[in-house]
Amino acid sequence: MANLLLISVAEYDTRVALVEDGRLVEIHLELSAQDGPTGNIYKGRVVKLLPGMAAAFVDVGLERPAYLFAEDVSAQEDEFYHLWLPPEEGAPGRRVQPTAIEELLHEGQEILVQVLRGPMGGKGARLTTHITLAGHCLVYMPTFPQLGVSRRITEEGERQRLRGLLEELRPGEGGLIARTAARGADREELAREQETLVNLWKRIQRKKDAAAAPSLLHQEMDTVRRLVRELYTPEIDRVVVDEPRGYERVQQYLESLNSLEKYRVELYSGPESIFSHFGVDLEWKRLLAPQVWLKSGGHLLFGSTEALTAIDVNTGRFVGRHHWEETILKTNLEAAKEITRQLRLRNIGGLIVIDFIDMEKAANRELVYQELAQGLKHDRAKTTVLPISPLGLVEMTRQRLRGSLGQAVTEPCSCCGGKGAVISPLVLACDLLRQLAAEAREFPRCRLVVEVNPEVGAVLKEEGERLFQRLAAGYQVQVEIIDRPNFLPDQFEITHELV
Repeated sequence: MANLLLISVAEYDTRVALVEDGRLVEIHLELSAQDGPTGNIYKGRVVKLLPGMAAAFVDVGLERPAYLFAEDVSAQEDEFYHLWLPPEEGAPGRRVQPTAIEELLHEGQEILVQVLRGPMGGKGARLTTHITLAGHCLVYMPTFPQLGVSRRITEEGERQRLRGLLEELRPGEGGLIARTAARGADREELAREQETLVNLWKRIQRKKDAAAAPSLLHQEMDTVRRLVRELYTPEIDRVVVDEPRGYERVQQYLESLNSLEKYRVELYSGPESIFSHFGVDLEWKRLLAPQVWLKSGGHLLFGSTEALTAIDVNTGRFVGRHHWEETILKTNLEAAKEITRQLRLRNIGGLIVIDFIDMEKAANRELVYQELAQGLKHDRAKTTVLPISPLGLVEMTRQRLRGSLGQAVTEPCSCCGGKGAVISPLVLACDLLRQLAAEAREFPRCRLVVEVNPEVGAVLKEEGERLFQRLAAGYQVQVEIIDRPNFLPDQFEITHELV
């Protein structure tokens, strides 16, 4: 089945779905009001050293100071380094014991930094002084001379070919990493991108010399192009966009890589939502449900704490046909495959513990471990997995560069004092705005009366103003919002009235 990249662009948010072999495997949601600084490059000033944490607070002009760990200070500040790359590439460098932070930096010092991870919860952004500039096929590392090839390119012949091209294209300073998208790329294509990235670095250096601290020197791509850069690979058959300007930006971006790539981009203008049309269900409650059913009748249970995510595997209704050990093995193999999909879909990072059903035979435990490892090869995030213990437990880590899907679309529940989570009014309002746009296309020249929870209604009025103006001009549709205090946050009613 086809691999699709579905992109839905609206004034209030951008949603991107990656579909592999007909199944949703990744969903990215970025609210317009929450565009993060990840990837931005700043000239910052050290405001405070924290020796006990081997870190420093750095003012880069964000709402709160960002933090810089000693291990993220590049070789330009000391004899050691810690290399960060985009998630699919891994970190091929070495890592040594960090020097004390006070030996590396001092308060008031001006430094060039890049945001590794945006603010999350009450924490500020995390920084590094080892700059990386990501293109579509290459990553340029101006402060580190290593050459490398993405771990997701497994064919040894292709790895050797790319290593040879990287040797030829090695810049005067720094190093290069061939990304997964470099598979099959010719020398001319890679050389053009290398030159673009090197020239970008030179412009950043010139701006740094003239700028005061704190100041922004380089801003990451807009949401649409950045997600296409990270997710588009030769394995993608079609890129479908539902908004004309977004369609044009994607076309221009892919055409800049290869003149033929733009023909994989399509503009969707059907009456139903792009996700519904392609059979992708974005029902948040189901996507985030703690229980995930397996085809066999077994199920997974997800539970999260501050420290880790626990996944429990159960046979459920599945009792097998022959032997109990065979039933257990079949359930665990199916669970291992589904877990790798759910980790990507929910974007679960950090420490993860999986409790498989106990297996007596070591050979069966190895089969399940290999199934899990095989599934993780498709994951762009870097993962480390330990073998299954005799108790059936797997300990693993998954790289966390942004918040999970749950963090992106929920907020603490006010009814239970924050012990639970509910879909945020902003996300619910964005869902409803998309439905109103579809209703207006189907029922022009009418009034849409929306009865909704007051919290969601307040967001609708604020975020939907431009959409309502466009619906009035394009479809002669008027939108009236009525607050219903007795409605639950996710409850609403839409009625149509002739104007």
